[in-house]
Amino acid sequence: MRITAAQAMAKCLTAEGVSVAFGYPGAAICPFYDALLETDIRHILVRHEANAGHEASGYARITGKPAVCIATSGPGAVNLITAIATAYADSVPLICITGQVNREQIGSDAFQEADITGAAEPFVKHSYLVSDPNDIPRIFKEAFYIAGTGRPGPVLIDVPMDVQREEIDFEYPEKVDIRGYKPTVKGNPMQVKRVYKALCEAEKPLICVGGGVFAAGAIEEVRGLARKMQIPVITTMMGISAFPSGDPLFYGMIGTHGVKTANRAVQECDTLFLVGARVGDRAVKTPLALEKTTRIIHIDIDPAEIGKNIGADLPLVGDARLVLRQLLDIAEPAKHDDWLAHLETFRTEKVFADVPAGTVNPKLFIDTLSKAMPDDSVICADVGQNQIWTCTDYRFEDRGRFITSGGMGTMGYSLPAAIGAKLAAPQRTVCAICGDGSLQMSMMELATAVQHEVPVKLVVMTNTRLGMVRELQTKGYGDRQTAVFLDGSPDFVKLAEAYGIPSMRVTDKESMDAAIKRLAEDEGLLLVEVTVDKDFPTL
Repeated sequence: MRITAAQAMAKCLTAEGVSVAFGYPGAAICPFYDALLETDIRHILVRHEANAGHEASGYARITGKPAVCIATSGPGAVNLITAIATAYADSVPLICITGQVNREQIGSDAFQEADITGAAEPFVKHSYLVSDPNDIPRIFKEAFYIAGTGRPGPVLIDVPMDVQREEIDFEYPEKVDIRGYKPTVKGNPMQVKRVYKALCEAEKPLICVGGGVFAAGAIEEVRGLARKMQIPVITTMMGISAFPSGDPLFYGMIGTHGVKTANRAVQECDTLFLVGARVGDRAVKTPLALEKTTRIIHIDIDPAEIGKNIGADLPLVGDARLVLRQLLDIAEPAKHDDWLAHLETFRTEKVFADVPAGTVNPKLFIDTLSKAMPDDSVICADVGQNQIWTCTDYRFEDRGRFITSGGMGTMGYSLPAAIGAKLAAPQRTVCAICGDGSLQMSMMELATAVQHEVPVKLVVMTNTRLGMVRELQTKGYGDRQTAVFLDGSPDFVKLAEAYGIPSMRVTDKESMDAAIKRLAEDEGLLLVEVTVDKDFPTL
């Protein structure tokens, strides 16, 4: 039976088990949208194409599988680039489908023509410009395989409108075999033994967990190895929630905005075991100094990441889950009582500073929120001060999950990512935490949540400033503040009312307690605005 290429595209998604897709239509992608009507795939209409990518990102990070976003040609496709770059930086598997002008128009500056495969090239694992409709089944099979294997990431498929309309004989491939793309997943057995020997020899070992642990589905394995060998654990920003905050082996987030216990642990350990972490500049500022004093073990599925930012004495390429299982198979119980006792001396009790009347300490709010929320909640932090407050003060236990834009630091990420995460896990409470600056980059997605009845919670930290930039100017530029004042911002409570969303404003402890109770217990959409002092520091 012959079908159109657009219908074939839809059948490819169905064959890959896709049940939700995020997008924004236009003329160049209309044949495909028409074909989607013949499937059971639920389409989520976003209000800006970049948010289609961010919502797909949130969905993919919860399911662990490639998620789909769609845009038309020209401005629609170009608007996706920020989301594609965000996913690439954080190793999130996306299938990005874009429409394109007819084949004979390519290169003629036709209406809404853009070289999206060229423009997105630095931010994708691979891209396709489909010139032959008969290639569509193979291309889609390869795209899902490439996006979801090895180090995950986005794959772009650009399909001209006339290609979508041609008829083909459809048959979806059962297997993929791409010459030159053979990711190493199992660790070299001899190198695994060397890694274990190094951990046994270490007097002050330390495990640093990155976002790669989530991509590999290795949470239980890293927890099991740490507990079996009694090795303390820290995380990068992307690794937060991989290890329970209340576990006595956990010492917090490393880095420029990290906590004292984690940073002291890195300074004093003799063996640092990096698992799925690339240790970027915000995690370790002086990697060369660390290399001189510390034995570095590095596991990563992407060989390009090993040694890129910090030299590795023992490199081990492979899937974190499989490698950690190999280690667990040979590991014997061990103790590091003196080392753990030493690290305990750096722990301090949290003290929350007093704040001016009419405002709330945001760190206290987040700490209190974390104690009230269901333990399997998904927390999506945006970028800026709100992100660091969430990283340092929200306590994640066994089943909680933290999501943020760590590599690219994309403002406006939290609300759309939360929508995607909630669609991926309808049974879990999903809360986005953002600032008044970051919300205004994506607040149009409140309409998406309302239209598609996605009951996310939204916390807006309002200080009428681009807080982190303001703080940078205060400390580094003689308090010469410029372009950081958010005057003219809407009343967010009234904005929520305009969308028909229940809302509350927090200005004191009483209203804080009431809002947190609703955030933890209400089942529907809810916006909570938290009034924060404009000069409240990040740390």
